[in-house]
Amino acid sequence: MPTIFDIIHTTHYRYARQVMLGEHLVQFRPRDSHDLRVLATDLRVKPRPVDIRMFQDAYSNSIAMIQPQNPAVELEVVCMSSVEHTGTRAINFPMSSRAQRFPLAYSEEERLVLRHYLTPFYDDPGGILQDWAEQFIRPDGMTGTRELLVEMTQFIRDTMRYRIRLNHGVQTPYDTLRLKSGACRDFATLMIEVVRRLGYAARFVSGYLYSPWVDIQDKHSHGNGSTHAWVQIYLPDAGWIPFDPTNNLIGGTNLISVGVARHASLAVPVSGSWHGSPEDFLGMDITVQVRKRT
Repeated sequence: MPTIFDIIHTTHYRYARQVMLGEHLVQFRPRDSHDLRVLATDLRVKPRPVDIRMFQDAYSNSIAMIQPQNPAVELEVVCMSSVEHTGTRAINFPMSSRAQRFPLAYSEEERLVLRHYLTPFYDDPGGILQDWAEQFIRPDGMTGTRELLVEMTQFIRDTMRYRIRLNHGVQTPYDTLRLKSGACRDFATLMIEVVRRLGYAARFVSGYLYSPWVDIQDKHSHGNGSTHAWVQIYLPDAGWIPFDPTNNLIGGTNLISVGVARHASLAVPVSGSWHGSPEDFLGMDITVQVRKRT
């Protein structure tokens, strides 16, 4: 049965005095697909009036370009949406026979389209990432794609510590391996980099996580209360399958995608500029509410 979610995502910038606000880009509209249908959206910005223009970027993400009123002592962006989610099939997802075992064989056309998702973002001169990835390959040469990806997702969840990082940017995958900790965007970046080195096309996903503890007060999932990040891996005849190494989730209805890109830095929910003194910036607050209709 489809599940309907209502989402409210608020980003609030505060300043000590009036500053000049530049254009801001907002990724707020969930991505329509065969398993997720957007029922309604609304975007509210303070201060008003504000100019808003919508467009699709190179990744087909829906982007709102906003020009706030100037000058101002705050900027608040409230993104609201309702979606109907039928869910991606989880561990038993079907796939082409040429994808069932490692190494995967993409067609020539697929490799052409997926080139940027197959190419690692980081260099690996010491082979650290390659060596880490190869621990999931069976020495007898009978490694199943499904088993490899499921085991890697669970391994990251079980061996690394989730840590909220409020600062901007993403850790390098080397830092995540060294520290054995990170935020959801760090775990997603690590998994993307290592599976690309095994020949799988992978992309970064920014969006929302529905956690049942919001309703039952059982706090076991990481990434709720803020935007969340995970990985999608392209498998022939299965498509883009979601893998969440932060929570060991594969498919399902609890992951609601908004933006995709080849790297985390290219899928930022809200970005923009302002002009003033550094000490004028008082801080930024982000709140995310994802509720399931009953």
